Amino acid sequence: MTETNVDIQKPIIQVNGLVKYFPVRAGLLQRVVDYVKAVDHVSFTVREGETLGMVGESGCGKTTVGRTMLRLIEPTSGSVKFGDKDVFTLRGQELKAMRRDMQIIFQDPYASLDPRMPIGESVMEGLNIHGIGNRKERFDIMLDTLKKVGLEDYHARRYPHEFSGGQRQRIGIARALALRPKFIVCDEPVSALDVSIQSQVLNILKDLQKEFGLTYLFIAHNLSVVEHISDRVAVMYLGKMVEMTGRDELFKNPMHPYTKALMSAIPIPDPTLKRERIILKGDVPSPLRPPSGCRFHPRCPVVKEICSQKEPVFKDVSSDHQVACWLYD
Repeated sequence: MTETNVDIQKPIIQVNGLVKYFPVRAGLLQRVVDYVKAVDHVSFTVREGETLGMVGESGCGKTTVGRTMLRLIEPTSGSVKFGDKDVFTLRGQELKAMRRDMQIIFQDPYASLDPRMPIGESVMEGLNIHGIGNRKERFDIMLDTLKKVGLEDYHARRYPHEFSGGQRQRIGIARALALRPKFIVCDEPVSALDVSIQSQVLNILKDLQKEFGLTYLFIAHNLSVVEHISDRVAVMYLGKMVEMTGRDELFKNPMHPYTKALMSAIPIPDPTLKRERIILKGDVPSPLRPPSGCRFHPRCPVVKEICSQKEPVFKDVSSDHQVACWLYD
């Protein structure tokens, strides 16, 4: 488990009934003809000082959850409370102040960096916007932050194209860290990196969390990475949360059939051991027309009649272990 000096039971983020539908437009007048149900009534909490891993197939809504929580994408409905403030009701200076405490590390650091701006200026951009200190103080904070992610002073004068993928991700971490936030959404921060570089970046994130008492929402599709860094893990499927529990409990005792299928695909680093693979049939249904009842039922190997008729409730089945599945009703 991640070592922190804060109370890990205290929730810093409370997400209730989060919904994000993207309109589909067609015709000459571009009228809305349907909606992509990217995130559909998702609720969870993130505890202060922990790393909550969020996993699932591509297109399941993980990134949309993270970006909507930060108001980078406006929600359709629901609420996100950061401390005692509802993020979705904030406006103007209140919203600007909140952004100091909630930051994001993007999946593609090169796309999120201005190619015409030296990386020192990119790291200082947030400090300039929020008017933190004078020019020299901001410059000192920038250099100190670069050193914390393993870069040197002279790197501040270089441009994004002069860095490797791993170095650019360190710059992305430095940009998020410069304002000394309390909560960071890590949107697949290591998925585009080599395995050796992945471990370096993950270790940086863990060290920074220990030093500054940070709280992470760590979005990924690599379960081995999630196991390494997370305290608790949430599993999403087609815009819905299907299971959430502690890391050790999830990897030892997965309960939802979808989670079991994901776990069966994790490679074992021992050629003499074999794991029984659960092969899911068919493709992920379209979020435009999600199945009735449980959204996983068309691919579920243990489907029951009720699964196609009624949506299961996301509820506690044991201590700190929540599942949305009719098998545990």
